[in-house]
Amino acid sequence: MEKIDFLSIGDIVVDNFIRISDAHIHCRMDTDACELCLRFGDKIPYESSTVVPAVGNCGNASVSAARLGLRSALISHLGEDDNGAACLIALERDKVITKYIEKEKGKPTNYHYVLWYDIDRTILVKHTAFTYKFPELPKVSWMYLTSLADHSLPYHEKIANFLKKNPETKLAFQPGTFQIKLGKEKLKDIYARTEIFFCNLEEAEKILGIQDKDVLTLARGIAALGPKMVAISDGPKGAYFYYNNELWQIPIYPDIAPPLERTGAGDAFSSTFTAALALGKSPLEAFAWGPINSMSVCQEIGAQKGLLPRSKLEEYLTKAPADYKAKKIN
Repeated sequence: MEKIDFLSIGDIVVDNFIRISDAHIHCRMDTDACELCLRFGDKIPYESSTVVPAVGNCGNASVSAARLGLRSALISHLGEDDNGAACLIALERDKVITKYIEKEKGKPTNYHYVLWYDIDRTILVKHTAFTYKFPELPKVSWMYLTSLADHSLPYHEKIANFLKKNPETKLAFQPGTFQIKLGKEKLKDIYARTEIFFCNLEEAEKILGIQDKDVLTLARGIAALGPKMVAISDGPKGAYFYYNNELWQIPIYPDIAPPLERTGAGDAFSSTFTAALALGKSPLEAFAWGPINSMSVCQEIGAQKGLLPRSKLEEYLTKAPADYKAKKIN
């Protein structure tokens, strides 16, 4: 069995982007929370509906790695239905290895509705309760673990067991909503084995159970759980990277045009960072790769269309403005 460079594990979905303009945003004065508001009990017009298969954190990561030149595979579960077939076709078009995807009869492929307003989105999600199975695998250089459903704790134990038996496999962990809800104690073996960990500022607070926007405090708290490297994204403020007791910050890569919508920007950053490490880049070099793909995916509808090949990403890197570089801030 041929070695896998980059193995994604998680749920993949079909996204249906429903573009609306007849809405408004309501933000609370006392918190950062905002709500998308529609007229209750009325008929709301929509502008377009665009269906994008094989997305979700896991699918996005596998495509990102494949386009950057890695031998990329994924472990996931689909329904034996038309949406599942569309996901397989899309992944194989990007040369992602799909032999480890399990198809389950009688269960629907995950299908999410994305309410797209202005350049942001609100996603209506439903995770199918698949019977998670962990396959026999060849040697794996990097494993990228991300969003799984809330009944997946025993599956995480199988993943942790694989990692114990294969110490040469490095783990990148980008937890999804339910993995964050499971808590750091139940996933302690995963955290302890993590090479690089990804989340945003708000997720870091939830994981640690604290209300503290200080990035250094959050990064140290996550690192104390086991990860050797911690990357924390902070929207328009860019991203932070904690490594060897040093905290670095990098700005967003300048938009080449006004963003169309932001779905998948976080996945692009995390997967590209990890793929660059798998390609042999240093941690700080890899840190600079991530925001470029984040910028690019925001130029298209969906999380994958804008993902770049390595040649184009490196071209953007050579043309980066002088202030696009990581700066040590502690």
